[in-house]
Amino acid sequence: MRIVFMGTPEFALLPLNYLVLNQYQVVAVYTQPDKPAGRGRDLSFSPLKRAALSLKLPVVQPASLKGAEAAKELESFNPDLVVVAAFGQLLPGTILDIPRCGCLNLHPSLLPRFRGASPVTAAILAGDEFSGVSIMLMDEGLDTGPVLSRAQVPISSRDTTGSLSAKLSLIAASLLQEVLPHWVRGELSPQVQDETQASYSVLISSKQGEIDWQHSAQDIWRRVRAFQPWPGCYTRWQGKQLKVIEARPLVAGGKLKVGQVVALPEGVFGVGTGDGVLEVLTVQLEGKRALPAGEFLRGQRQFIGAILPSV
Repeated sequence: MRIVFMGTPEFALLPLNYLVLNQYQVVAVYTQPDKPAGRGRDLSFSPLKRAALSLKLPVVQPASLKGAEAAKELESFNPDLVVVAAFGQLLPGTILDIPRCGCLNLHPSLLPRFRGASPVTAAILAGDEFSGVSIMLMDEGLDTGPVLSRAQVPISSRDTTGSLSAKLSLIAASLLQEVLPHWVRGELSPQVQDETQASYSVLISSKQGEIDWQHSAQDIWRRVRAFQPWPGCYTRWQGKQLKVIEARPLVAGGKLKVGQVVALPEGVFGVGTGDGVLEVLTVQLEGKRALPAGEFLRGQRQFIGAILPSV
């Protein structure tokens, strides 16, 4: 089996490692082009590119897979199979038709729920009890292809997009191990997705991280978890961005003005919302390191009683 692996974020690392450790012939790794990052705007490698280089695998970084040149380059690797894990580009028909065993997508959701760019974030925002991984035979639609297998995992009340993505990466590698031998032997029949149950996740932007205290404490709590590690949830205090890194809704928090900050037991603080009180446990003021709420309060004497702005 000659396999081309396509992916970009950390979610893709364990599936790639599984293929290499089990002596599948990974002939190339496709990942997104390097992007400027940090204050110096130096070019930054994707997590998958770093892994591929450490494994001494050929790396290809096309800006697009459309066009004859992209198809010709993929054909040069003579792949039997393409495995995709959060690559970040749609594969056109000219690419899908090349490998004799097709293109398999490891998608971090229970398809057809949450097709699209941000399925892990979407599951937390929706308050889902479970997420999972689906292995799908790709077609030209957006995560619309027939599904070979699914595996699910509970979403804990402490899960963030970062922690849940790590769990799903492990599941993706395990599911690939289970499915791949049967698929290449022609022993699996992909099942068409139920379009009546389909839903879509959207691409997250940095602006979505700003907290609107008019929302409920439950909703803001989900956003804090869903937008961790990126773009982060934040409010503003004395002209600076204040990130809320860890929080939880209070069952009985009393009635406060929207955005009102109050002291709570054990050195933390609460903020009034459109419905309930959000208990804030960890914060990070712009230009400073992350601090437990109690330590932050000791340096911000005027914070208790303040009214934080809504969007």
